[in-house]
Amino acid sequence: MAHSGLVEYHVLSHFPSWVEAVRAAGLDIQPGNVKLGPEPLLEDWGRLVRRLRRIPTRMMYRREGSHSPNTFDRHIGPWSAIPGAFRQWAQGKEEWTDVLAMIPPQTDIAIQTVYPSPTTNDEPPPTPVETRPRHTKLGDRPTYGNPIDFRGLRHEPVNESGVVFLFGMVARELGYLVEAVQAGYPDCEAKRQIGPGKWQRVRIEFEYESRNFRDHGHPLNGCDVIVCWRHNWPDCPSHLQVVGLCHILSSLATSDE
Repeated sequence: MAHSGLVEYHVLSHFPSWVEAVRAAGLDIQPGNVKLGPEPLLEDWGRLVRRLRRIPTRMMYRREGSHSPNTFDRHIGPWSAIPGAFRQWAQGKEEWTDVLAMIPPQTDIAIQTVYPSPTTNDEPPPTPVETRPRHTKLGDRPTYGNPIDFRGLRHEPVNESGVVFLFGMVARELGYLVEAVQAGYPDCEAKRQIGPGKWQRVRIEFEYESRNFRDHGHPLNGCDVIVCWRHNWPDCPSHLQVVGLCHILSSLATSDE
């Protein structure tokens, strides 16, 4: 991707999965959809920690690890949960003592991650389910999403406004030029590049989750693209393109790259 100038989003606009794109390029690949459990993933993550002498970011692992970060999403949970999962798995194993020493100590609140079942390559990774002690929400201050530290954004969006802000940060890299943002439907008018020196106008609706488009009762004939944080609308009409930002950030440079 560094040599081509493309990002994963551009490839997946034309192929159902990364594996299919590699196969179409005529390259030799390992069979897809090989079932993996957490153990080989955690072993590979631990070996990279040992080599780098630090906890790798998602982008670092994407470049130097043996598996896709999305595989961790499906089998273990969010990237921030991996150090804790590794600590729990490697506890008492002498061969991992040096790696355990580089992992920050656990917080005083125990969090148990329930690993979701694997999905196919065409499905978005499910949201990991976490069980934790319930704390009383304080009504005089805002709430935040999971930490991502993506450029100047420290936490995941928790509403549509956060999606708008994040899309503004990455729109040019995704091939969009924003013309106008408005309060009415659709939210945004933009142009996107469809070829060398050629652009086309598109109408964009921002949603926190893609199925909110359906829940809000928007007409289907006034929009071309849904930009959301998480794509969770399997029955989305085929003429509506969905840009799920949470699955795209892993292919873009982070704040510490």
